[in-house]
Amino acid sequence: MSTAHLTGRRALVTGGSRGIGAEIVRRLAADGAAVAFTYSASGTNAENLVAEVTANGAKVVAIHADAADPAQNEAAVEQAVAELGGLDIVVNNAAVAHMAPIGEYPPQQFDRLVAINIGGMFWTTRSAIKHLPDGARIINIGSINADRVPGPGVSVYAMTKGAVASFTRGLARELGPRGITVNNVQPGPIDTDANPDEGDFAESLKQVTAQGRYGHTNDVASFVSFLAGPESRYITGANLNVDGGFTV
Repeated sequence: MSTAHLTGRRALVTGGSRGIGAEIVRRLAADGAAVAFTYSASGTNAENLVAEVTANGAKVVAIHADAADPAQNEAAVEQAVAELGGLDIVVNNAAVAHMAPIGEYPPQQFDRLVAINIGGMFWTTRSAIKHLPDGARIINIGSINADRVPGPGVSVYAMTKGAVASFTRGLARELGPRGITVNNVQPGPIDTDANPDEGDFAESLKQVTAQGRYGHTNDVASFVSFLAGPESRYITGANLNVDGGFTV
């Protein structure tokens, strides 16, 4: 049941049309926030999510933006501020993955991962800072692969998620005097269309978690909602695992 602890708050979620991002949009809205989210290729998913969430009485806005483009990231922030009347919460969720051995890694995929997983987070945050009031929340969605890499082919993706963790710590120091908290949520294996809870790959990941199973998108979204709320005010600069014991 929603506690409505985010009533009156305004949130921007990047990459919010599907998977973990969409569940974060649903949860923040259910807990009282007005939410804008960005999407790139999943236009139909974005439309469906807006219809679903607004049907429940919440305010939600979809914004088309390519997370790899600094100008589009900045424009998305400005549109979110205009549509919502301000901004209190930023959730940097937009990310992509490509797995391949380092000697065979395509240069265009390297550029894409860096541009979205690192650049998108940086440009969105940089653009949002001037709009955020004291006591605001910045929540980055990283990956448990920043701490543990279970097999080959993950080095570039893990590198980008390690950058998320480092950026989180540095930014928490920078914004701490304003009471703005900055935290990094690191999901482990989560059941999404991009990483389904089935098949040989999923079975191998389940074997290295303490709970022996995949998590659900709401396991991540509920934690994000807590970090966005008033009771998390003394948590900042933290890399927080939601991984079913993947790193145990």
